[in-house]
Amino acid sequence: QVQLVESGGGKVQAGGSLRLSCAASGNIYDIRDMTWYRQAPRMQRELVASITNGGRTTYADSVKGRFTISRDNPKNTMYLQMNSLKPEETAVYYCKADVSTRRSWPGRDTYWGQGTQVTVSS
Repeated sequence: QVQLVESGGGKVQAGGSLRLSCAASGNIYDIRDMTWYRQAPRMQRELVASITNGGRTTYADSVKGRFTISRDNPKNTMYLQMNSLKPEETAVYYCKADVSTRRSWPGRDTYWGQGTQVTVSS
């Protein structure tokens, strides 16, 4: 059993910053890619940023230059530093991770967190 828990969400004024965390725990042998998604009201879930086990990063065009994704592999934790936030980025932010357990390795399964609310006021 693997659990992902997001934290760091909250309310911030436009132009402000937040730092999100995603902590993985449980029967973890190895974590491959980790990804941040977000889902705004009445919108589809979209990819925000992704990071590989080796630290290579990918960003949605809309957040390039403002957001930074990172990870601390010994702590099984991923972060998203969000700067210059815009009201349209109000959404629930979700963490996703591709995880191998002791039993499944080298196979892996995808796990999702419950999400953390980010609200950006104008």
